[in-house]
Amino acid sequence: MRRGGVAAIDVGTSKIVTLVGGFDDHGRLRITGVGLAAAKGVSRGVIDDVGKATTAIAASIKAAERSSNSRIVAATAGISGARTACLNSRGTIALPHLQKAITDDDVRRALEGARTVAIPNNREILHSLPRFYVVDGEESYGDPTGRYGHRLDVEAHIVTGPVTDIHNLSKCIEGAGVQVEGLVLQSVAAADAVLDEEERNHGVVLADIGGGTTDIAVYVDGAILHTAVLPLGGNLITKDVVYGLRCPFSAADAAKEIYGHALPSRVPPDEMVDLESFGTERQRHVSRRRLCEIIQARVEEIFDRIREELGRAGYEEMVSAGIVLTGGTANLAGIIELAERSLGMPARTGGPAGIANLSEAMDHPAFSSSVGLLGWAVREHDAVLTPARARAARDPGNGILRRLTGWARIMLPE
Repeated sequence: MRRGGVAAIDVGTSKIVTLVGGFDDHGRLRITGVGLAAAKGVSRGVIDDVGKATTAIAASIKAAERSSNSRIVAATAGISGARTACLNSRGTIALPHLQKAITDDDVRRALEGARTVAIPNNREILHSLPRFYVVDGEESYGDPTGRYGHRLDVEAHIVTGPVTDIHNLSKCIEGAGVQVEGLVLQSVAAADAVLDEEERNHGVVLADIGGGTTDIAVYVDGAILHTAVLPLGGNLITKDVVYGLRCPFSAADAAKEIYGHALPSRVPPDEMVDLESFGTERQRHVSRRRLCEIIQARVEEIFDRIREELGRAGYEEMVSAGIVLTGGTANLAGIIELAERSLGMPARTGGPAGIANLSEAMDHPAFSSSVGLLGWAVREHDAVLTPARARAARDPGNGILRRLTGWARIMLPE
């Protein structure tokens, strides 16, 4: 057996994606295997049926193994769910003397200090992500290693999740025969795949509108400032269509994708579409504008909740670059214009970028978090990073997760 590439598993409400890949000679992410399966046993980003979820995850893994002609034994996994939470914390250490420059170990100790926060026993730290450093009172958004000083502070973004959610997700993946070697918040992973450096520097909101949740990440001055998960997503839009037009879920979802528009005024008032329905009349004509009015109401609610979250956190005026929408719902016609109207800020759709051989099927905002997870996992084991720096920059937690850390790897047959 020899070690090959890297694997990542994105467990979403609508689909489960397993990717295999690594960096090519030009430093670009290359995907060598893809496994896609319909999600089961997952509700709003949280496992609610271990048996069904394990079966669905196993199907995705097997498909990726066939695609990559390799055996996956360990992977990095994405985690979401409305019960994740965040806070910002500061860690401080004294530097022994000015004859020695700041080292990776100093940075790691400062981050460990930032992790010393009071959280309930039923929660676990997923990430301690550095926002900025302070050397002898001088703030710096760059790497402090190599500088000299008497004191090092780090302001860190701490992400926590319920132990039960973490344990259930890990149990399902391990039940499918794969070791979990790290958990990554899906909004942070999606941001890695979608946002560019200038947006991060000037302030930007990423909104990953998935099937069951809308995951938010706010970046200012190049660093993460805030994360949140809202219990609203594309499946709620589809359910509204089911209730409003009295049709099966699959028909409502197809109608949303084919005929949906976030701005009903852009649709001719007399346009009719065929829609499968309940009852003896299996198919009937419905007003397309009525369909779009149902969709608009829920999309506006999602944007209202995003605006409320930004206002509550106090960052609404700090995002000059506006909002970037990703996730499956980001391709809804008219959603960018509605976002700009509702939020009063610039908006664009974002999908995976910088991928060497991205297939047409994967070149879609719905796969942003999956691609971001793979990129995160590859960087985690990239030989360019020293082990200390990798732990400091991408620390996946302690306690129940300490046994899960390490390199996401794939064992190839001899």
